[in-house]
Parts: sequence; C-alpha cells; structure tokens
Amino acid sequence: MSPLLRSILSPEFGFAVLRVMTPLLFAALGVAISEMAGSINIALEGIMLVSAFTGVVVSAYTGSLVIALLAGLIAGIILAAMLGYFHLKLKADIILAAIALNMFASGITIFLTFIFAHDKGTTSSLRSLVFPDIHIPVIKSIPILGEILSGHNILTYGALLAVALYYIIIFKTPLGLRIRAVGQNPDAAESVGIDVNRIKLYALLLSGFFGAFGGLYLAMGYVSWFARDMTAGRGFIAIAITTLGGYLPIGTFLASLLFGTVNALAIYIASLQIPSEFVSLIPYLVTVIVLAVYSVQARRKKARKPTKAKEAV
Repeated sequence: MSPLLRSILSPEFGFAVLRVMTPLLFAALGVAISEMAGSINIALEGIMLVSAFTGVVVSAYTGSLVIALLAGLIAGIILAAMLGYFHLKLKADIILAAIALNMFASGITIFLTFIFAHDKGTTSSLRSLVFPDIHIPVIKSIPILGEILSGHNILTYGALLAVALYYIIIFKTPLGLRIRAVGQNPDAAESVGIDVNRIKLYALLLSGFFGAFGGLYLAMGYVSWFARDMTAGRGFIAIAITTLGGYLPIGTFLASLLFGTVNALAIYIASLQIPSEFVSLIPYLVTVIVLAVYSVQARRKKARKPTKAKEAV
C-alpha cells in the first residue's frame, strides 16, 4: 500500500476532513439561507475576512473569547446589513455590491492589520486567543471513530449544530416559511402582506451570522492568527457547495463534506513531489468540474419536462 493511500485510509485523514470542512459548511449555510430568500450572498468571502480579523484583534486586546466571539459575529452581521442596504434600499445589483464589499473587506483588513500588528501580512505579533478543543467523553474511547470525531475545535461541533439550526429556521419557523415564500414567488408573498424586502434583509443578516462563524473558526480555530485574504476563495466555493446540495440542510452538509475531503486530500498530496501550484489548484478545479456537471444535469432535466408534458397531453 502506498504511503498516500495509507494516509487517506487513516483516522487522521477523517479528522482532517472535518477540520477543513468547518469553514466551508458555515459559509455554505450562509449562502443557502440567503438564496432561499432569492438574494444570493456572494459577500461571504468579505464577511469571513472581517469577522476573522475582528475576533483576533478583540481577543488579543480584551483577553476574552466571549467578547471576541460577539465582536466577530457583529462585524459579519454589519457587513451583511451593508449588503442589504445597498441592494434593498439603494437598489444596487446584489452581485456588484457583494464584489465591492469583498474588495473593501480585503483592503480594510490589510490596512488594520498594519495598524494593530505593524505587519501587512499577519497578526502573529498579537497574542490572540483560540477557541478550545472538545474531547467527547464516550466517543473518544471508541477506536478509530473516536480519533475521527473527538478532539475537534468547539466551532467544528458548532458547524454540525448549525445544520440543525438552519433546518429549524427554514422549515420549522414562521420566518422560514416567509423566507421560502419570498424566494419562490416574491409577488405572491407580497400579495398576502409579507414585507419582501424585510424578509430578504433578515435572510442576509442570518447569512452574515453563519458566515461570521466561518471566519472566526479560520483565525481562532484552524490557526491562531489572522492573515491577509486567508479565506482563499472559501466564500466562493460555498456557492458551489450549496448549488450541489440543493440549498437543503443534509445536501449542503454532504456537499461540504465532499469539498472538505477534496481540500484535505490536497493537503496530503502536498507532501509528495508535486508542484505546489498544481496542489493549490485542486480545490478550485473540482469546484469548476462539479458546477459544470451540475449545470449539464440541470439542463437535461429542464429538457425532459416539456417532453413529459407533451406525452401527458
């Protein structure tokens, strides 16, 4: 058995998959809930960056994980609120507004990193805090399974709970019903008294809430510092994940697991004598392939519907 295959089949690889999947899952849930309301949020890249930076700096200056968590969440929600204001109030195109916010987030975090850490690259000079790892009492003693599931950062388990939270919000609450109604037919929703813009804003704020957790994990769980543009396209990969998962809780989770596996595999392949440029390309290449396959299948389904309708007539 080759060393690479042995590594992939090891419990450590399963542990790495869940670790790498965490920020993707948070971002994907953020994209999914905004898309459910018909206002896709592609500003998750910027939201995660701002939240990651805010959490690191606040934790370094206050010495409190709770305050850092709250500050990071507020920062992400504020950026999502800005997107909602530009799109819903000023009637700006949501894609263009989101791109502008992503560029703003990238620039402002680099500037503030230099201000607070005197370095344009990272905040490694700051003594920022890290969210703790959790060892599950019973599961940690189970061979193999315990090595995969136990010992993760608390936000990794939070990401799994976020899937359940997303399901409850969308399918078990009046707000979720309104979000789905607005996303499916905003005119019909408005005709029964639903404030369409308000519901879209709520969905964007929830999107910022989920995305902020992804950013906090990157800087205070995955590593212990903030680095410029450290999201590395995860906010955009989240769009592919939600498309593949059909914006549904389980589908989004499984798609996140798939992309987490791909990213973890890229990390393991990096140890071989393969050009680093190719290794870095793997996650994005898989994203393009998955979206291409999904688009082809979606077109085939649409092409079949008229044929079935004619047969029924």
